[in-house]
Amino acid sequence: MNYDYKFGSDYYNYYGDIGFKTTKYHILAPAQEQALQPGKEYLMKPLPIFDNPNYKGSGKLKDKVAIITGGDSGLGRACAVAFVKEGAKVVIPYLNEHHDALDTKEYLEKLGGECLLICGDLTNPEFSTKIVKETITHFGKIDILVNNAGVQYEQDSLEDISEKQFDYTMKVNVYALFYLTKQVLPHLKEGSSIINLTSVTAFYGEPQLIDYVTTKGAIVGFTRALARNLAEKGIRVNAIAPGYFWTPLQPACWTKEKIPSLGADAAMRRMAMPYELAPTFVFLASDDSSYVTGQVIHNNGGQVMG
Repeated sequence: MNYDYKFGSDYYNYYGDIGFKTTKYHILAPAQEQALQPGKEYLMKPLPIFDNPNYKGSGKLKDKVAIITGGDSGLGRACAVAFVKEGAKVVIPYLNEHHDALDTKEYLEKLGGECLLICGDLTNPEFSTKIVKETITHFGKIDILVNNAGVQYEQDSLEDISEKQFDYTMKVNVYALFYLTKQVLPHLKEGSSIINLTSVTAFYGEPQLIDYVTTKGAIVGFTRALARNLAEKGIRVNAIAPGYFWTPLQPACWTKEKIPSLGADAAMRRMAMPYELAPTFVFLASDDSSYVTGQVIHNNGGQVMG
């Protein structure tokens, strides 16, 4: 089967077993896997589509400064592209994905944007201090924070999750979000926006991602509580709960056999490309959502409804 995928083309139809039933779904990517988290985008086949050529910016984020953790690849890269198209300057903290980070910076600059890369470990609270200091030095302000970085590990049962894995997943997905938000907060003002990434898995309870689901549930609670706490200051806090998107996190987590069927349980019977989430980031970051706070926006192809 030919798995090559171009922007605007059809997904490949396939009949396969999902649970105890046989269903028709749409394959986006063939079986593949990567050995280490959080994964490398340039190694994926097909490459994720992070920019919709039909998306035209209209200045919704003109002169805004946004920090996007994990913006070197995946959903973070799609977010960065859309933000730059809307006139924002972006800061991208990333772990060690130098190839992806440089590719992203080059792409953003070709769009006419400004991008500051900062390499480091978000689980270290001192790195959050560095991110904020360099952002203020370089751009003079912070308007938007997107807490996007995360890890997930497939395990068949709770007994298979080591204390080391549980601790690391908590540190990357929850502690890092806490550290950076706390450091950024003094620099935000009325009209600023914080966007946290939770997951569809927190709403249906993915059985092979118990520790990951736990962190994503925590992010929902953090979002709602912080939104109420900051509402009188005019700072909005919202979350996005993506379904299955074709990002490096997928081949770095799942066994290769599961990759073709990701998203098959959604009503739309497919996985999605990162560009399909980009307008949601723009909506929550801009004045279009001026009366929206404490909410979780579901982009999951109908996998969870209500």
